[in-house]
Amino acid sequence: MPLSLPAYPPRARSLTGVLTDAIAALDGTGGVLPPASSAIVFVLDGLGAQNLAARRGHARFLSAAGGRSAVARTVFPSTTAAALTSLLTGVDPGQHGIVGYRVRIPGTDEAPNQLHGWESHHLDPRAWQRATPIFETEAVRRPTFVVSRSEYDGSGFTAATLRGGRLVGVDDLAERTLVAAELAAENPGALVYLYGPDLDHVGHRAGWESDEWSETLERVDDVVRRFSGALSPGTGALVTADHGMVDVPAHRRLLLGADSALWEGVRVVGGEPRMLHLYAEPGETADVARRWSEAEGGRAWVMTRDEAIDAGLFGVVAPEVRDRVGDVLVAARAAVAYYDDRESDKRPQRMVGQHGSLTLEERMVPLVRLGAFA
Repeated sequence: MPLSLPAYPPRARSLTGVLTDAIAALDGTGGVLPPASSAIVFVLDGLGAQNLAARRGHARFLSAAGGRSAVARTVFPSTTAAALTSLLTGVDPGQHGIVGYRVRIPGTDEAPNQLHGWESHHLDPRAWQRATPIFETEAVRRPTFVVSRSEYDGSGFTAATLRGGRLVGVDDLAERTLVAAELAAENPGALVYLYGPDLDHVGHRAGWESDEWSETLERVDDVVRRFSGALSPGTGALVTADHGMVDVPAHRRLLLGADSALWEGVRVVGGEPRMLHLYAEPGETADVARRWSEAEGGRAWVMTRDEAIDAGLFGVVAPEVRDRVGDVLVAARAAVAYYDDRESDKRPQRMVGQHGSLTLEERMVPLVRLGAFA
C-alpha cells in the first residue's frame, strides 16, 4: 500500500539545487536567479519555514525579505548530516550515502554519528561520502570560501562535504557574516558558504517555542539585516536552512528499555529519536515492522527499507548505499521521540527541539534572496 505522506508546497525548491542555482547565476547561464558577480549561501541551522512564520514578529527583516512563499524543501531524513551533504554535493542522500544521523556500516554492528564519528570510526571522507563536493569542483575555476566556526576546521565531516573551499574560521556570528560579505566583494566570481548554528543549538536545549529561542532569532535577524546591508553591488546571497524543528515535551519522549517488546528482532539502532533506522536480525524484518506498526503506527510512519526506497524518500538509492538504510524506518508523525533507554548516555533525552522526520515543520525551510538575488 502506498505511503500517505505530507503534501509539500509544489513550488518549493529542493535544497539539493540551492548551491547549483547560485553557480548558474555566477556563470550567467540563466535559471531561477538573476546574474551575480559573487554568491553567498548562508545556512541558518535549525530555522524551519514554519518556525519562522510562527515567530515572524521576532524576525521582521527575514520575514519581510522572504515572504511566505520563499521556501525550500530539505531532504529526508531532515537531519543536519544528510541535509548539508545534499546541499553541498547537489545530490540526494541515496546517492551520497549520508542517510541519517547514525548510520550502520554494512556488515558490522557499528552505527557511527555522521557529524562527529568520522575519526572514531575511521570513516574515509573521500569514500564513505560518495559524491564529489561542489566546492571541490568549483575551486578549479573560481575563488571558493567556507566561513564558519573555527572548530569545524579539519573535521571529517568538513573534509567530506566542503573540501576545495578555503575555510575561514570566525567564531562570532555577526563578524562571520561581515567577513563573508568582504570575501565576496574582494574576490569577483567567488562562491561563499556561510554557516550559523546558533538557532539549532538553542532549539535543541530549550525548544524553538522558548523565549530563549525567540531572543536568539531576534539577534540572528539583526545579523542578517546588517549582512544584507554589507553586500557589495553585484553580490547575491541566499539564506536558507537544513531543517526545521518540532518541540517534544518530556512526557512525549518515549524511553524504551531492555524489557520493551519493540526491540525484539532489532540488532542495531541507528538514525535519531524522530527517525529511527532499525537494523534487524536476519529474517526478522517483517516481524519488526509489524510490531512497530501495531504499537506506533498511529503516531509514526513505519516502513520497510523497500517501501521507503520505492516511495523515493532518499531519492534514487545507489546499490552501495542500500544496506546503509535501516531494514525498518520509524519516522515520527506526532510530537514524539523514541529513545533507546538501554544506552548509558542519557543526555540526548533532555533535548526539547528535535527533527529528522517527514513533517512540514521539519522539512520546509526558508529560501530568502538578498542583494543581487533579491
